[in-house]
Amino acid sequence: MVGATAPAFLLAHKNKYGEAMKISEKFIDNHDGTFVVQRQFDNQHYIERVKAIQQLNGGKLGESRLAGEVPLHIVEGWAKEAGIKWDDPAMKDVIKRKLLSGDFDKFRVWKGTW
Repeated sequence: MVGATAPAFLLAHKNKYGEAMKISEKFIDNHDGTFVVQRQFDNQHYIERVKAIQQLNGGKLGESRLAGEVPLHIVEGWAKEAGIKWDDPAMKDVIKRKLLSGDFDKFRVWKGTW
């Protein structure tokens, strides 16, 4: 399901105003010429959406399976952690490993393996 282009479950969801679900963003000065950007997001929208899809069809549509819906800010963190860009072909394995790890079960729709 994870392919060369961004799969459906990686598409960003937005609130009614068309904005991502970012709650806050702070710039913290390290006083050494560098700074850190601290961002906080509300993922409840994604979690509720996953629950609704699970109740609707369990992520099954014909022979296709929806593995999960992961907010882009989390995918961005996974890419940074792996030292790759989100559109790198290796990102497919990073996403698969993270979703199957159990640490991100709240974003899993279909609980099978692939």
